[in-house]
Formats: sequence, C-alpha cells, structure tokens
Amino acid sequence: MSAEEQPAHPAHDPHEGLGARLNWLRAGVLGANDGIVSTAGLVVGVAGATDTQSTLLASGIAGLLAGSLSMASGEYVSVSTQRDSEMAALALERKELAETPEAEFQELVGLYRDKGLTPTTARRVAEELTAHDALTAHATTELGIDPEALASPWSAAIASFVAFSVGALLPLLAIVLPPERWRVPVTVVSVLIALILTGWLSARLGRAAPGRAILRNMIGGALAMGITYLVGTLIGKVD
Repeated sequence: MSAEEQPAHPAHDPHEGLGARLNWLRAGVLGANDGIVSTAGLVVGVAGATDTQSTLLASGIAGLLAGSLSMASGEYVSVSTQRDSEMAALALERKELAETPEAEFQELVGLYRDKGLTPTTARRVAEELTAHDALTAHATTELGIDPEALASPWSAAIASFVAFSVGALLPLLAIVLPPERWRVPVTVVSVLIALILTGWLSARLGRAAPGRAILRNMIGGALAMGITYLVGTLIGKVD
C-alpha cells in the first residue's frame, strides 16, 4: 500500500489521556466519600449531644468548610511538589540532551531494546522519535513523564474542594432537614446508601469486584457514625 493509499492517522486518539481522566474521576469519588464519612461522623456525634438544629447546622457547615479546605490545600501542596520534581527532572533531561546528545540517543536505544525491540527496530524508533521531539521521547520512556500533561496544582485543589463539599452536603442536609426524631435515622440510612454508591463507583473505576469495596465503605461509615454518636451521647449526659 502506497503512502497515498494509507489511511490518515486520526488527529486525536480517543484513548489518549484516558488513564489520567480515570485517575481524576477516581480521586473525585474518593474525595466525595471522605466528605460523606467525615461530615456524617461529625454531625451524628453532635446530634448525640444536642438536638438544637442551629448547633447541628453550624457544626456541619464548619466540618464541610474545614474538611474541604484541608483537602484542597493538601492536594495543592502534594501536586505542587510532584510538579516541581517533574519539572526538575525535565530540566536535567533537557540539559543532558543539549550536552551529550549521542549518549542520550544510545540510552534511548537501549531502553527500547529492554522493552523487547530488536536492535535495528529500537534504533529506528529512537531516531524517528528523537527527530520528532527528543525531550518527549526521553521523558516518557526514561522518566515516565509526559511534558505536555503535567498535573495542575490548582486543578487538583479545586477538584478536591468540590468533591469533598458535594459529599459533605448529604449528611449535612440529612441531619438538619428532617424532624428531630428522624434526624439520626435519616442521616444513617442516607449515608449508607451514598457509601454503597461510592464504593461501587470506586470499584468499577478500578476494575475490581464491587462487593468488598461496598462492604468496606459501609463498615467504615457505620463505625464512624456509631462511635461519634456514642461519644456525643456520653458528653451530652455529662452536660
């Protein structure tokens, strides 16, 4: 088949960046799960000590804001550190390519040979990729870094803030909206249903069996709410 007869390559690979998108989605599900469990434990614990709606609302909002801001700042610091490390590694690789291009080329050939390519094919691949974009070829093969897809600290922070806040809203609304006698039961049932959903989603995104993930989620959430409710009840009796 001649070059003219060969089908053109698609401008965009539909699978490009799929792993990264799944990682972000999984992180969002886990962030929402954290918001559900931590806020549910907080408001149920407070409900064990007092039945004042304003107190429950204030504690729930405080827990939502504290948790989401903590998640966002922690994610920002973590991703910033990762990005700084990746940029330093890329700067070093760029320097080595400028100072010792032949040694770097031979290193790239060796890496492709280690992946199972024949010496001839490895050299040809290294030549073509080096001619196209030497830094990207070395970064992706040698360092496992895509220079065009470095993580954004601000995006990570905002995503964590939103995910935690969305998860935290459920137990917050469930504890303040129903009548007094139904607050804790409605919250417990709502939270357990939500944890079943997030457990199922996290398992599906990780291509794992959902049963264990759901069970872990439910047990963790139930323990958090049960322990904090018990402590809140004991404190309420002391007062």
